[in-house]
Amino acid sequence: MEERILMKGNEALAEAAIQAGCIRFFGYPITPQTEVAAYMSKRLPKIGGTYLQAESEVAAVNMLQGAGAAGARAMTSSSSPGISLKTEGISYMAGADIPGLIINVQRGGPGLGGIQPSQADYWQATKAPGHGDLHIIVFAPSSVQEMVDLVENAFDLSDEYRIPAMILADGLLGQMMEPVTIKKSEGGKKLPEKKWAAKGHGHKRAHNIINSLYLKAADLERVINERFERYKELEVKHTRCERYMTDDADVVVVAYGATGRIAKAAVKAAREQGVKAGLFRPITLWPFPKQDLKDIAKSAKAFLTVEMSMGQMVDDVKLAIDCKRPVDFFGHTGGIVPTPQEVLDKILKLAGGER
Repeated sequence: MEERILMKGNEALAEAAIQAGCIRFFGYPITPQTEVAAYMSKRLPKIGGTYLQAESEVAAVNMLQGAGAAGARAMTSSSSPGISLKTEGISYMAGADIPGLIINVQRGGPGLGGIQPSQADYWQATKAPGHGDLHIIVFAPSSVQEMVDLVENAFDLSDEYRIPAMILADGLLGQMMEPVTIKKSEGGKKLPEKKWAAKGHGHKRAHNIINSLYLKAADLERVINERFERYKELEVKHTRCERYMTDDADVVVVAYGATGRIAKAAVKAAREQGVKAGLFRPITLWPFPKQDLKDIAKSAKAFLTVEMSMGQMVDDVKLAIDCKRPVDFFGHTGGIVPTPQEVLDKILKLAGGER
């Protein structure tokens, strides 16, 4: 059953998680994601779920780790400073192969920064979500509907590969209201059994042990190598992106999340002025859709990354295309959102048509 309704991004994401089978939530309030926790606090007790406001972000991620180890489909949410506090727990989850979903509705940083929208957590999410050799799956929605659609996918991949997943949104998406369609499953989503989970064995099987500590170096290397094989499979099978007018584009704008919407408006305006511009929007930030971008570089003349940061995705774009084309950057940080006109001006300059 489907229902189309006008919802705020944070609340739509929370409802989508419930419909995806998540009835265990652990969180802590912080702007601009507090509505996720507030919504869960109202809905979960009514359907027999668990809502627990932890005493801190550190406690919340460890509760997520415990619920995930027991086989529950569980979620936590926070915003940038809170995610920094959660990184130790994320590393432990990755090291113990525990699935779970982490929501980051980004705000400006570093430190307490500000409460305005930001994309300055890209490096943290894709390069260093915790200590050690690890990756997590990172999705970047660009609309409220896409926030809804990606939640179930994130949960499913996290369960299938036993890797923590993250929805990397921002304050703009979290606070905006758009009409969305949310699939509602009668009786709740049926989830596959997790035979590896530590949830009691009833004397019918051997004990399951969930652990991230390996005292022998050879044992630790073995499990890390095995984990990286799963990472390789994810890179082959589960990268996602949007390509808009890239087939004949001379200038390709690379932008993700809410900034992708702004960049698309600029690309349309450039086309109206006779400039062959296109948009490449990565939907999975990890694994990054490198091959798709590499294919575009065979014909494109230049790339422009647009971000609400100082340019954290630029290196990934350069690596994806083997530095065979120039890659420029435009963006704002601190909570300032780029405008379509600013991006258009940069496209025209790169295309040789500066006004």
